[in-house]
Amino acid sequence: MPPQRVVSLVASGTEMVCALGCGDRLVARSHECDHPAWVRKLPAVTRPKFAREGTSHELHERVRALAAQGIPVYEVDAPALAALSPDVVLTRAQREACAVSLGEVESALRAATAPPVKLVALEPGSLADIWSDLRRVADALGVPERGVQQVARLRRRMEAVAERAGEMPRLRVACLEWIEPLMVAGLWMPELIAMAGGEDVFGVPGRAAPPLAWEDLRAADPEVIFVAPRGFDLARTRPEMAALATHPGWGDLAAVRAGRVYLGDGNAYFNRPGPRIAETLEILAEALHPEAFRFGHGGVAWERWLDPAGARGPLGRPRAL
Repeated sequence: MPPQRVVSLVASGTEMVCALGCGDRLVARSHECDHPAWVRKLPAVTRPKFAREGTSHELHERVRALAAQGIPVYEVDAPALAALSPDVVLTRAQREACAVSLGEVESALRAATAPPVKLVALEPGSLADIWSDLRRVADALGVPERGVQQVARLRRRMEAVAERAGEMPRLRVACLEWIEPLMVAGLWMPELIAMAGGEDVFGVPGRAAPPLAWEDLRAADPEVIFVAPRGFDLARTRPEMAALATHPGWGDLAAVRAGRVYLGDGNAYFNRPGPRIAETLEILAEALHPEAFRFGHGGVAWERWLDPAGARGPLGRPRAL
């Protein structure tokens, strides 16, 4: 009999379970799992150890203070997890500042009684890793063929975008995943940018990028800038742009002068290595090459930054006077 009780402690894992047609097996989630919308009705068995309101600078300082004390950023409710008696638990194997610590999950599971629990630790560092994780989740759920089929469908969909984008002029792109301090999106994002017809001026495929000095961004002078802070949606990202735009020389950057600064929904797409990675590629492609792509994500998952002068609408169209 396939596993019937699944707990996902990572948002991308929850989306994988649902994409594989096994969402009805979910019995609990992490506090960050929010898609599909109905999963929010499930009990959350994790919680952050810091206040999540505030600016990117304030959040960074809170997380840094916890890290300095050796305190995990998130915690798992061990008694609640044990009481659920899950067959399968999905978590993350790395980047513990962004997810519950693997060690903490293992400790919580040791408190659980029989039957034994299958722990699947996802390790997304590249597109290949995301495909591997999707197949491993399918295997753990007893539906390996669905994993193979899902990966094949997603890859075909994305390769079609990449093939068409390959005919377009390549644009130099910087993708920021944090604002104060500046941080570059790495791991799978450089691959997606390349597939969308761009050249990532900072990120290295498969590697987490280090913090970025403002002068380095200014010196690189990218033609396009995406701003998609980790865990932020568009509404939360918009006010953060005021801090970014106060840097000396911001208005002189090629991307700013050309009106090619875009905000992306980092929480739902850019920072989430699950089935919606295909939508992330489409977002990049239609923003970089609107003459060739129109998927309908504009105004929902991404928008052009509205400069203070208000000369442009949210998708770069001139405002009606």
